Amino acid sequence: MTYVVDEKCIKCKHMDCVEVCPVDCFYEGENMLVIHPDECIDCGVCEPECPIDAIYSDTEDGMEKWAEINRKYSEIWPNISEKKPAPSDAKEWENIPDKFNKFFSEKPGS
Repeated sequence: MTYVVDEKCIKCKHMDCVEVCPVDCFYEGENMLVIHPDECIDCGVCEPECPIDAIYSDTEDGMEKWAEINRKYSEIWPNISEKKPAPSDAKEWENIPDKFNKFFSEKPGS
């Protein structure tokens, strides 16, 4: 088991999860974070820290797609180990449906 980030993170990109991760397994894209499944130690401390509930166990129904996305981009994007401020308009992007198809960016974070 590992944890994965889903599309709720897109354009919100809160980083409370990064701050509590004991193994620094988060990777930053332009508009979302992902978790490297081989580095995650399944401790679960990140899940309750996410203010928009974008982190799930990969064993939950429907998480197969997100497990693949997290793996793929965690091998491309830069590692992040310190919390940065969320985008100023993050609140406006909460609960927007189909964010992956409409807004996902493959670009790495800065």
